[in-house]
Amino acid sequence: MKTCLECSEKIVGREDKKFCSDGCRNAYNNKINKDSTNYMRNINNKLRKNYRVLCELNVEGKSKTTRTKLMSKGFDFDFFTNILNTKTGNTYYFLYDQGYMHLDNDYYVLVKKDI
Repeated sequence: MKTCLECSEKIVGREDKKFCSDGCRNAYNNKINKDSTNYMRNINNKLRKNYRVLCELNVEGKSKTTRTKLMSKGFDFDFFTNILNTKTGNTYYFLYDQGYMHLDNDYYVLVKKDI
């Protein structure tokens, strides 16, 4: 006899079922995937905010903007997901597939990776 991973009720149906209902499946996955601490939640919120700002300003896949414009939209330069150093010596900071590189006079080029 198999029991539900969330509520431990008896499971009726297919042999490979793990949950007794969609509600239990959703509750179980929400518990597993939630941010475990406020610190993690705050960092993830900042990453999401930065990503939304880059998406908003970089609709075409490549564009230019200023530091002032990024900061006015709430962009935080301390939070990014990875760094790409090119062969030519340029450094791009990425938030998932959206990236930026500092140019002269507080201008930034925004790019999008093809994934």
